[in-house]
Amino acid sequence: MTMNQTSTTSSVIVPPFTLESATLKVRQGENGWNSRDPHRVALAYSVDSVWRNRSEFVVGREEITKFLAGKWKRELDYRLVKSLWAFTDNHIAVRFQYEWHDAAGNWHRSYGNELWEFDDQGLMRRREASINDVPILESERKFFWPAPGPRPADHPGIPDVK
Repeated sequence: MTMNQTSTTSSVIVPPFTLESATLKVRQGENGWNSRDPHRVALAYSVDSVWRNRSEFVVGREEITKFLAGKWKRELDYRLVKSLWAFTDNHIAVRFQYEWHDAAGNWHRSYGNELWEFDDQGLMRRREASINDVPILESERKFFWPAPGPRPADHPGIPDVK
């Protein structure tokens, strides 16, 4: 696995990816988004990162930060689970599910796929996300852990497809 140590003792995983490093990169992404900290999350993206998120197009860290702040104001009690789907040298494909509720208390589970492309420093320079929302009852929720924060290691993820 190719990793560089940063001054904060966290590791930045850089391409080329292996199964182990791609799996860790996905978990790092999941943990970041579960922090619901737009400034922290934006640091995982290159300064000129390009996104397609559903029908929205976002370019650069400033727009990413603004997009995420708005997202987490609308999508309350957000909890995300990601799973590695495939990888190559500097690309990773993931599938994900997340649960959230709106201000009126209506719960949703969002299902999606993302395609990621990384630069040599391990920053994501391109993100393509396709997402569908499904209304659910609160009793149908699957993701329970103290939030914001990372999913505990013993909390089930998305079942692997064999």
